[in-house]
Amino acid sequence: MIAKIVKGKFFRGIVSYVLDEKKGTELLCSDGLRLKDTESIIQSFQSQVELNKRITKPVYHISLDFSANDKAKLTNDLMIDIGRTYMEKMNIDETQYLMARHYDKEHPHIHLIINRVDFNGKTISDKNDRIRSERICKDLTRQHHLYFAKGKEHVKTHRLKGADKAKYEIYESLKQAIPQCKNWKDLENQLGQKEITITYKYKGQTDEIQGVIFRKDKLSFNGSKIDRQFSYSKISYQLYCNAHKASYSYYEKLDCKTFNALKIGAELLHPDYVHSLHEQQQKRKQQNISRYKKRRFGPKF
Repeated sequence: MIAKIVKGKFFRGIVSYVLDEKKGTELLCSDGLRLKDTESIIQSFQSQVELNKRITKPVYHISLDFSANDKAKLTNDLMIDIGRTYMEKMNIDETQYLMARHYDKEHPHIHLIINRVDFNGKTISDKNDRIRSERICKDLTRQHHLYFAKGKEHVKTHRLKGADKAKYEIYESLKQAIPQCKNWKDLENQLGQKEITITYKYKGQTDEIQGVIFRKDKLSFNGSKIDRQFSYSKISYQLYCNAHKASYSYYEKLDCKTFNALKIGAELLHPDYVHSLHEQQQKRKQQNISRYKKRRFGPKF
Protein backbone atom coordinates (compact mmCIF):
# COMPACT_ATOMS: atom_id res chain seq x y z
CA MET A 1 0.00 0.00 0.00
CA ILE A 2 1.32 3.42 -0.94
CA ALA A 3 -0.16 6.92 -0.76
CA LYS A 4 0.24 9.71 -3.29
CA ILE A 5 -0.42 13.16 -1.88
CA VAL A 6 -1.26 16.22 -3.95
CA LYS A 7 -2.30 19.62 -2.61
CA GLY A 8 -4.17 22.16 -4.70
CA LYS A 9 -6.08 25.44 -4.77
CA PHE A 10 -9.41 24.44 -6.32
CA PHE A 11 -11.81 21.53 -5.84
CA ARG A 12 -13.54 21.62 -9.21
CA GLY A 13 -10.86 19.82 -11.21
CA ILE A 14 -10.17 17.01 -8.75
CA VAL A 15 -13.85 16.37 -7.91
CA SER A 16 -14.65 16.12 -11.63
CA TYR A 17 -11.73 13.73 -12.12
CA VAL A 18 -12.54 11.45 -9.18
CA LEU A 19 -16.26 11.24 -10.03
CA ASP A 20 -15.67 10.70 -13.75
CA GLU A 21 -17.86 7.75 -14.81
CA LYS A 22 -15.16 6.64 -17.27
CA LYS A 23 -13.06 5.64 -14.26
CA GLY A 24 -15.72 3.20 -13.16
CA THR A 25 -16.11 5.29 -10.04
CA GLU A 26 -17.87 3.93 -6.98
CA LEU A 27 -18.56 6.43 -4.19
CA LEU A 28 -17.73 4.66 -0.91
CA CYS A 29 -18.39 7.25 1.80
CA SER A 30 -18.26 10.96 2.62
CA ASP A 31 -18.87 13.52 5.36
CA GLY A 32 -20.16 17.09 5.36
CA LEU A 33 -21.06 17.18 1.67
CA ARG A 34 -24.25 17.62 -0.35
CA LEU A 35 -24.23 14.65 -2.71
CA LYS A 36 -27.03 15.69 -5.06
CA ASP A 37 -24.61 15.98 -8.01
CA THR A 38 -21.01 16.89 -8.86
CA GLU A 39 -21.69 20.63 -8.75
CA SER A 40 -23.27 20.36 -5.29
CA ILE A 41 -20.19 18.53 -3.99
CA ILE A 42 -17.86 21.20 -5.42
CA GLN A 43 -19.91 24.00 -3.89
CA SER A 44 -19.97 22.22 -0.52
CA PHE A 45 -16.18 22.07 -0.43
CA GLN A 46 -15.79 25.63 -1.61
CA SER A 47 -18.26 27.04 0.91
CA GLN A 48 -16.24 25.62 3.80
CA VAL A 49 -13.01 27.11 2.41
CA GLU A 50 -14.60 30.54 2.94
CA LEU A 51 -14.19 29.96 6.70
CA ASN A 52 -10.43 30.33 6.33
CA LYS A 53 -9.27 32.62 3.53
CA ARG A 54 -5.64 32.56 4.70
CA ILE A 55 -5.00 29.05 3.37
CA THR A 56 -3.61 28.97 -0.19
CA LYS A 57 -3.98 25.23 -0.87
CA PRO A 58 -7.10 23.87 0.84
CA VAL A 59 -7.35 20.75 -1.34
CA TYR A 60 -5.95 17.45 -0.16
CA HIS A 61 -6.10 14.74 -2.86
CA ILE A 62 -4.70 11.45 -1.61
CA SER A 63 -4.81 8.21 -3.57
CA LEU A 64 -4.22 4.96 -1.69
CA ASP A 65 -2.86 2.33 -4.06
CA PHE A 66 -2.68 -1.40 -3.32
CA SER A 67 -0.96 -4.32 -4.98
CA ALA A 68 -2.86 -6.34 -7.56
CA ASN A 69 -1.92 -9.36 -5.42
CA ASP A 70 -4.43 -8.15 -2.81
CA LYS A 71 -7.30 -7.62 -5.22
CA ALA A 72 -9.37 -10.55 -3.93
CA LYS A 73 -9.30 -9.48 -0.28
CA LEU A 74 -9.84 -5.75 -0.80
CA THR A 75 -13.59 -5.44 -0.42
CA ASN A 76 -15.23 -2.02 -0.29
CA ASP A 77 -15.75 -2.39 3.47
CA LEU A 78 -12.05 -3.11 4.03
CA MET A 79 -11.02 -0.18 1.85
CA ILE A 80 -13.33 2.15 3.76
CA ASP A 81 -11.85 0.93 7.04
CA ILE A 82 -8.29 1.43 5.76
CA GLY A 83 -9.11 4.87 4.34
CA ARG A 84 -10.69 6.11 7.56
CA THR A 85 -7.87 4.69 9.71
CA TYR A 86 -5.33 6.35 7.42
CA MET A 87 -7.02 9.74 7.85
CA GLU A 88 -7.27 9.28 11.61
CA LYS A 89 -3.56 8.48 11.91
CA MET A 90 -2.75 11.48 9.68
CA ASN A 91 -4.72 13.66 12.15
CA ILE A 92 -7.32 14.45 9.50
CA ASP A 93 -10.68 14.74 11.26
CA GLU A 94 -13.62 17.08 11.77
CA THR A 95 -13.63 18.04 8.11
CA GLN A 96 -15.29 17.32 4.78
CA TYR A 97 -14.09 14.36 2.77
CA LEU A 98 -15.11 12.12 -0.07
CA MET A 99 -13.81 8.58 -0.63
CA ALA A 100 -14.26 6.87 -4.01
CA ARG A 101 -12.97 3.68 -5.59
CA HIS A 102 -11.76 3.52 -9.19
CA TYR A 103 -11.68 0.45 -11.43
CA ASP A 104 -9.72 1.88 -14.35
CA LYS A 105 -6.41 0.18 -13.46
CA GLU A 106 -5.38 -3.37 -12.68
CA HIS A 107 -4.40 -2.56 -9.10
CA PRO A 108 -7.07 -1.63 -6.50
CA HIS A 109 -7.02 2.01 -5.40
CA ILE A 110 -9.17 4.63 -3.76
CA HIS A 111 -9.18 8.42 -3.94
CA LEU A 112 -9.65 10.73 -0.96
CA ILE A 113 -10.67 14.35 -1.49
CA ILE A 114 -10.26 16.23 1.78
CA ASN A 115 -10.86 19.82 2.79
CA ARG A 116 -7.87 21.16 4.74
CA VAL A 117 -10.21 23.75 6.25
CA ASP A 118 -12.06 21.87 9.00
CA PHE A 119 -15.61 22.43 10.28
CA ASN A 120 -14.31 25.08 12.70
CA GLY A 121 -12.37 27.00 10.06
CA LYS A 122 -8.97 25.76 11.29
CA THR A 123 -6.25 24.52 8.97
CA ILE A 124 -5.37 20.81 8.94
CA SER A 125 -1.58 20.71 9.15
CA ASP A 126 0.44 19.25 6.30
CA LYS A 127 3.74 19.34 8.21
CA ASN A 128 5.90 16.31 7.31
CA ASP A 129 2.79 14.75 5.74
CA ARG A 130 4.69 12.57 3.26
CA ILE A 131 7.02 11.18 5.93
CA ARG A 132 4.08 10.46 8.25
CA SER A 133 2.09 8.98 5.38
CA GLU A 134 4.85 6.54 4.41
CA ARG A 135 5.10 5.24 7.97
CA ILE A 136 1.31 4.88 8.30
CA CYS A 137 1.04 3.01 4.98
CA LYS A 138 3.64 0.49 6.13
CA ASP A 139 1.83 0.02 9.45
CA LEU A 140 -1.52 -0.55 7.73
CA THR A 141 0.03 -2.93 5.22
CA ARG A 142 1.37 -5.06 8.08
CA GLN A 143 -1.82 -4.76 10.12
CA HIS A 144 -4.01 -6.08 7.29
CA HIS A 145 -1.43 -8.61 6.02
CA LEU A 146 -1.23 -6.94 2.61
CA TYR A 147 1.47 -7.48 0.02
CA PHE A 148 4.79 -5.68 0.41
CA ALA A 149 6.27 -4.86 -3.00
CA LYS A 150 10.02 -5.37 -3.33
CA GLY A 151 11.89 -2.29 -4.50
CA LYS A 152 10.28 -0.77 -7.59
CA GLU A 153 8.76 -3.89 -9.06
CA HIS A 154 5.74 -3.62 -11.32
CA VAL A 155 6.48 0.02 -12.17
CA LYS A 156 4.65 0.99 -15.38
CA THR A 157 7.62 2.67 -17.03
CA HIS A 158 5.66 3.72 -20.14
CA ARG A 159 3.44 5.89 -17.94
CA LEU A 160 6.28 7.78 -16.28
CA LYS A 161 6.93 11.40 -17.22
CA GLY A 162 9.18 14.25 -16.13
CA ALA A 163 10.84 13.84 -12.72
CA ASP A 164 9.38 10.35 -12.15
CA LYS A 165 10.81 9.14 -15.45
CA ALA A 166 14.26 10.61 -14.78
CA LYS A 167 14.33 9.17 -11.25
CA TYR A 168 13.43 5.69 -12.46
CA GLU A 169 16.06 5.81 -15.22
CA ILE A 170 18.69 6.74 -12.62
CA TYR A 171 17.44 3.90 -10.39
CA GLU A 172 17.79 1.34 -13.19
CA SER A 173 21.21 2.68 -14.22
CA LEU A 174 22.51 2.46 -10.65
CA LYS A 175 21.24 -1.11 -10.28
CA GLN A 176 23.16 -2.13 -13.37
CA ALA A 177 26.31 -0.08 -12.79
CA ILE A 178 27.15 -0.51 -9.10
CA PRO A 179 27.88 -4.28 -9.22
CA GLN A 180 30.42 -3.60 -12.01
CA CYS A 181 32.31 -0.80 -10.22
CA LYS A 182 35.09 -0.84 -7.63
CA ASN A 183 35.15 2.88 -6.74
CA TRP A 184 33.29 6.13 -7.27
CA LYS A 185 35.35 7.06 -10.32
CA ASP A 186 34.28 3.82 -12.02
CA LEU A 187 30.67 4.63 -11.17
CA GLU A 188 30.95 8.17 -12.52
CA ASN A 189 32.27 6.80 -15.82
CA GLN A 190 29.54 4.14 -16.08
CA LEU A 191 26.73 6.59 -15.39
CA GLY A 192 28.28 9.20 -17.67
CA GLN A 193 27.64 6.88 -20.60
CA LYS A 194 23.92 7.27 -19.82
CA GLU A 195 24.17 11.05 -19.38
CA ILE A 196 23.88 10.84 -15.58
CA THR A 197 26.28 12.98 -13.55
CA ILE A 198 27.33 12.77 -9.90
CA THR A 199 28.03 15.58 -7.44
CA TYR A 200 28.82 15.30 -3.75
CA LYS A 201 27.56 17.10 -0.66
CA TYR A 202 30.26 18.12 1.84
CA LYS A 203 30.17 18.87 5.55
CA GLY A 204 30.49 22.63 5.94
CA GLN A 205 33.78 23.90 4.50
CA THR A 206 35.51 20.54 4.93
CA ASP A 207 36.24 17.84 2.34
CA GLU A 208 34.21 15.26 4.27
CA ILE A 209 31.54 13.83 1.98
CA GLN A 210 28.08 13.54 3.53
CA GLY A 211 25.87 12.72 0.57
CA VAL A 212 25.58 12.16 -3.16
CA ILE A 213 23.39 13.80 -5.82
CA PHE A 214 22.52 12.29 -9.21
CA ARG A 215 21.53 14.53 -12.12
CA LYS A 216 19.78 13.69 -15.40
CA ASP A 217 17.87 15.86 -17.88
CA LYS A 218 18.45 18.96 -15.69
CA LEU A 219 16.78 17.20 -12.74
CA SER A 220 18.65 16.42 -9.51
CA PHE A 221 17.93 13.80 -6.83
CA ASN A 222 19.62 12.87 -3.57
CA GLY A 223 20.81 9.26 -3.64
CA SER A 224 18.48 8.21 -0.82
CA LYS A 225 15.54 9.78 -2.68
CA ILE A 226 16.21 7.53 -5.67
CA ASP A 227 16.09 4.55 -3.30
CA ARG A 228 17.31 3.96 0.24
CA GLN A 229 19.96 1.55 -1.00
CA PHE A 230 21.56 4.41 -2.95
CA SER A 231 22.63 6.69 -0.12
CA TYR A 232 26.31 7.69 -0.16
CA SER A 233 27.27 5.34 2.69
CA LYS A 234 25.47 2.33 1.23
CA ILE A 235 26.91 2.77 -2.25
CA SER A 236 30.38 3.25 -0.68
CA TYR A 237 29.98 -0.03 1.16
CA GLN A 238 28.96 -1.89 -2.00
CA LEU A 239 31.91 -0.46 -3.94
CA TYR A 240 34.11 -1.44 -0.99
CA CYS A 241 32.87 -5.04 -1.22
CA ASN A 242 33.25 -5.14 -5.00
CA ALA A 243 36.85 -4.01 -4.77
CA HIS A 244 37.62 -6.53 -2.02
CA LYS A 245 36.22 -9.39 -4.04
CA ALA A 246 38.15 -8.33 -7.13
CA SER A 247 41.48 -7.99 -5.39
CA TYR A 248 42.42 -8.11 -1.75
CA SER A 249 45.50 -6.03 -2.50
CA TYR A 250 43.27 -3.15 -3.68
CA TYR A 251 42.97 -1.87 -0.12
CA GLU A 252 46.72 -1.95 0.45
CA LYS A 253 47.10 0.50 -2.47
CA LEU A 254 44.47 2.95 -1.24
CA ASP A 255 45.62 6.13 0.45
CA CYS A 256 44.64 6.29 4.11
CA LYS A 257 41.98 8.97 3.58
CA THR A 258 40.08 7.03 0.90
CA PHE A 259 40.33 3.76 2.81
CA ASN A 260 38.95 5.36 5.98
CA ALA A 261 36.06 6.98 4.04
CA LEU A 262 35.03 3.60 2.63
CA LYS A 263 35.61 1.88 5.94
CA ILE A 264 33.36 4.35 7.78
CA GLY A 265 30.54 3.76 5.29
CA ALA A 266 30.97 0.01 5.67
CA GLU A 267 31.09 0.09 9.47
CA LEU A 268 27.79 1.94 9.56
CA LEU A 269 26.17 -1.01 7.81
CA HIS A 270 28.17 -4.17 8.50
CA PRO A 271 30.65 -3.71 11.37
CA ASP A 272 31.17 -7.46 11.77
CA TYR A 273 32.35 -7.73 8.18
CA VAL A 274 34.84 -4.89 8.61
CA HIS A 275 36.16 -6.26 11.90
CA SER A 276 36.67 -9.63 10.26
CA LEU A 277 38.56 -7.99 7.40
CA HIS A 278 40.74 -6.10 9.90
CA GLU A 279 41.58 -9.33 11.70
CA GLN A 280 42.59 -10.93 8.39
CA GLN A 281 44.82 -7.95 7.61
CA GLN A 282 46.51 -8.14 11.02
CA LYS A 283 47.06 -11.88 10.69
CA ARG A 284 48.58 -11.42 7.23
CA LYS A 285 50.85 -8.68 8.59
CA GLN A 286 52.11 -10.94 11.38
CA GLN A 287 52.77 -13.72 8.89
CA ASN A 288 54.83 -11.35 6.74
CA ILE A 289 56.85 -10.27 9.80
CA SER A 290 57.46 -13.90 10.75
CA ARG A 291 58.67 -14.76 7.26
CA TYR A 292 61.00 -11.76 7.27
CA LYS A 293 62.52 -12.75 10.61
CA LYS A 294 63.12 -16.31 9.42
CA ARG A 295 64.90 -15.09 6.30
CA ARG A 296 67.03 -12.61 8.28
CA PHE A 297 67.78 -14.48 11.47
CA GLY A 298 67.03 -18.08 10.63
CA PRO A 299 64.64 -20.45 12.45
CA LYS A 300 64.43 -20.45 16.25
CA PHE A 301 65.80 -23.44 18.22
